Amino acid sequence: MRILLADDHILIRENLSDFLQELDNDVTVLEAGTLEEAKDIAAGAAVPDLIILDLKMPGMNGVDGVLDMIQTHPDVPVIVLSGSTSRTDALDALNAGARGFIPKTIRGKAMLSALRLILAGETYIPPAVLGQTDEIGNIADGEPAQNGILELLTAREKEVLALLVKGYQNKNIAHELGLKEVTVKVHLQHIYQKLGVSSRTQAVAKALSTGNT
Repeated sequence: MRILLADDHILIRENLSDFLQELDNDVTVLEAGTLEEAKDIAAGAAVPDLIILDLKMPGMNGVDGVLDMIQTHPDVPVIVLSGSTSRTDALDALNAGARGFIPKTIRGKAMLSALRLILAGETYIPPAVLGQTDEIGNIADGEPAQNGILELLTAREKEVLALLVKGYQNKNIAHELGLKEVTVKVHLQHIYQKLGVSSRTQAVAKALSTGNT
């Protein structure tokens, strides 16, 4: 597995590199200190399997750098790393297409759990961003608000969306609600249509920006 880690602080890169080695038996961490360096590495012969970008490093210009990297490498999960736990920063990153927003204050094991979740195709949003205090890296337990655009959803669709916000995979949602996995997929299609989104990440971002969690 090749992981591109871009951050302008050498010590942070060194510390994170140690944790990233635990993700797989064969991990190569490619380091960059600016967005331009990251783009050059990502454009190399071997495209990374995962890209981690510091939100505030040189060249980023807010989420513009995130969007640029995602558009250039649409098949590679891009994660935002930030010293901020700002809800606005997190939602901006998710709306730009990031698959996760990870604060630099997160503990090592929690970061590994978040990265594994993302590599499994899910989205990670830290409890701190949702106003929660869970320290083991689990998605917050709050449900999306039952107002505004979310009122377009049925009661079951709201239940599915609430679990989606928590980071549940389809099979986990099915188990939690006593549904078949194919039924969960149908509910998700209806949720996307009603919320005017096309992905899990966008649905979570819409629920958070509309809700009061």
